[in-house]
Amino acid sequence: MTIRTLFPTRLYQERLPEGDWLEELEDACWMLEDGDQAGHAWCEEKGYPGYTSYASLDDLPSRASIFEALAAKLEEHAWTFAQGLHWDMDRDQLSLDALWVNILGEAGHHSGHIHPGSIISGTVYITMPDGAGDIRFEDPRLGLMMAAPAETDAAPEEARRFVYVAPKAGDVLMWESWLRHEVMPSRTEEARISVSFNFGLKR
Repeated sequence: MTIRTLFPTRLYQERLPEGDWLEELEDACWMLEDGDQAGHAWCEEKGYPGYTSYASLDDLPSRASIFEALAAKLEEHAWTFAQGLHWDMDRDQLSLDALWVNILGEAGHHSGHIHPGSIISGTVYITMPDGAGDIRFEDPRLGLMMAAPAETDAAPEEARRFVYVAPKAGDVLMWESWLRHEVMPSRTEEARISVSFNFGLKR
């Protein structure tokens, strides 16, 4: 009897380099949060439970040198991931299309979503205090399972319908942009700070 694994969903995980990356990134994130009136207005209008620069600032690498350094590092990681996905492409076809800050406090969360128009998405975790919300990934076949029974409590990670990941400060996660994911509610008043990103494909 043979059971083969087909069509795997891959999650890339790495760490930022040693040094002052986290301190500098945290300072830069708070700098943006302090002066981004348009971002705060968008968050209030949309009911976003915290702060994000997603809809207000599209030039983070030009605002602080640490974001420029982060963008270069993410380009390296994205190329490594693309090779691991066996994509037929050249490195210069990858384009970092978006880079934005997220700051969530107590009960802060982000409902399930995908990133249309991108090929690789991900997040760099700057602060992850105890009680900060995990990121949850959803099996992309979920809507097609119809009458399939639930998995057992002992099912391995690759057999689960939902996978919860508890990143640590300094972690870099990347996934294909079609993978549905959400941030679970935070149970701490301390800020959960992250920088998210999208890569597209140059034609």
